Amino acid sequence: MTYTAVALLLLCLCAGGAGAQVVTGCGSLTNAYGPFNYRSPEARAIKLPIVEEYHLTREVELLSRGVGTDLPINDLDYVLRAFPNHPRALAAVAKWSLRGGRFTNPTIPSAECYFERALAFAPEDDSVRVIYGNYLFKRHRNQEAREQYEAALSLSPQSPESNDDAGLRFVELGDIERAKALAKIAYDGGYPLPGLRNKIAAAEAHRQGAPPAPTHKPAPPSRVPLPPGGPPSGAAPPQL
Repeated sequence: MTYTAVALLLLCLCAGGAGAQVVTGCGSLTNAYGPFNYRSPEARAIKLPIVEEYHLTREVELLSRGVGTDLPINDLDYVLRAFPNHPRALAAVAKWSLRGGRFTNPTIPSAECYFERALAFAPEDDSVRVIYGNYLFKRHRNQEAREQYEAALSLSPQSPESNDDAGLRFVELGDIERAKALAKIAYDGGYPLPGLRNKIAAAEAHRQGAPPAPTHKPAPPSRVPLPPGGPPSGAAPPQL
């Protein structure tokens, strides 16, 4: 094999990796640090603590300020270029966008871009689709949100968290029967919070013209499905 052929072969092999992938309109996944898969136990153990310690502080996650700058989006951008499918960072970017925050990386100019990059990098990660669905729902893009929830459920049909989160949204979309089916899976799987059950009961009572039965707790805010082994560094699941 000639030197030119070897060079071309190596170029093709490199281009085939996730890091060389270009997401149309949203830049390349190539990054100086990573990209790493948030669902990888090795990456979570070795690489993730470094990224979170310096770029995903409480202030950044709450969108109050960045690390060394007033803009938390700069740190969220760093996190999501290193870990494109980081659920808490994606939830924070979604909040930033919903609050009208401006995006500072010209190659990744929107929340949608961060989600599309995450999907391109880790298409098997159902939590990305749930968080994306929550964001689209809050943007009143209901059909797109529904598609993301259904995709998440097809990836992880028995996930109590995904079924609960999608079920809450289906109640709001008026699809009570679908929500009831998802609720059964969630509660059969041990999901502890009664929010979905209460919301379904209230919706059915409203549909029948009767006052809803008393509820034990208000419906919880949107959650991100927990990865195997629980949230990193003892952190609570992100909310959107």
